[in-house]
Amino acid sequence: MKIIFTGGGTGGHFYPIIAIAESIQKIAREKKLIAPEMYFFAPNPYDQGILYDHNIKYKKVTAGKMRRYFSLLNVTDFFKTIWGVLNALFDVFNIYPDVVFSKGGYGSFPAVMAARILRIPIFIHESDSVPGRTNKWAGKFAERIAISFKEAASNFPEEKLAFTGQPILEEKLESITENSLEFFGFDKSFPTLFIMGGSQGAEIINNIVLDTLPELVKTFQIIHQTGPANFEVVRQSADAILLENPDRSRYKPLGYLNNLEMRMAAGAANLIVSRGGSTIFEIASWGMPSIIIPISDSNGDHQTKNAFIYAKSEACSVLKESNLKPNIFLAEIRKIMENQDLREKMVAGAKKFFKPGGADQIARELFSIVLSHEKLS
Repeated sequence: MKIIFTGGGTGGHFYPIIAIAESIQKIAREKKLIAPEMYFFAPNPYDQGILYDHNIKYKKVTAGKMRRYFSLLNVTDFFKTIWGVLNALFDVFNIYPDVVFSKGGYGSFPAVMAARILRIPIFIHESDSVPGRTNKWAGKFAERIAISFKEAASNFPEEKLAFTGQPILEEKLESITENSLEFFGFDKSFPTLFIMGGSQGAEIINNIVLDTLPELVKTFQIIHQTGPANFEVVRQSADAILLENPDRSRYKPLGYLNNLEMRMAAGAANLIVSRGGSTIFEIASWGMPSIIIPISDSNGDHQTKNAFIYAKSEACSVLKESNLKPNIFLAEIRKIMENQDLREKMVAGAKKFFKPGGADQIARELFSIVLSHEKLS
């Protein structure tokens, strides 16, 4: 039994794959089956340690981006992708898996194309309300298609489709409230904001936090996930801004949060500020009030659409990047934090929005494909 996973190489692609791999291993133990050999094809391993812990072998895939604007890089990346497809064809043929599972993104294209050529069953999952280009293309011939947003259904053949919600690591499903404030060195007397910009951070969110930092620390404690590449710049800027501020200890920047730190941050927080990607589903699973700031130039404007679909459940408020001014940002935070009824409505909306069991549902369907493929072989 062999399964190849593939995705663009960001946290939004990587962690759902790990969640599904965990469910596969759990089901294999329950049913006393031999756990499938699992592989991850991507431009980078994202987290080699997690792959090793889950017994997933990494295969590097060369893939180029196709930009929506004129760039000479589109020419070089085209040839990079062709080379990636040829290498993936060789690797996929040598492994010859029972199924290829794709989370989409440009990094998934070579493995999916190779599987298509070799007539290997393909299963895709789309996390956004608007499919990315690779998943939209793969949906035309994929054997199974799973979606996180019902609104994505119109882009795919109905007979292949399942609304599974988002696969989330089991250990990330619940926040940790006990000793969470102490974990970050915070005081129970002040409300806490958890500000995160996705796995890579978000420069525009980092900048608005720095612009409003002296006002924020007057009233709130802040856990700020900056992204690893931005951490030193943000930390040094914050140190300068808060140099003589008596409340500077209320601000804690972190480049990256592991699963434990993420759950602790969620448990400590009274309000979360986030991007409009797959973190929406984690926030919903925690049942937390939130402000969502979608990326303004995402593919098909999917983050904005994600955010407003989530807002329809009354789980969050949405701030567009074009409106992200210090006074508006502060006013939105205060509006929510000063209104207990609004926060309770957001908590109820988040819990109602969240659909549990996505990883397990997809894992069972993958087993079904694997077993049927073995019978046909």
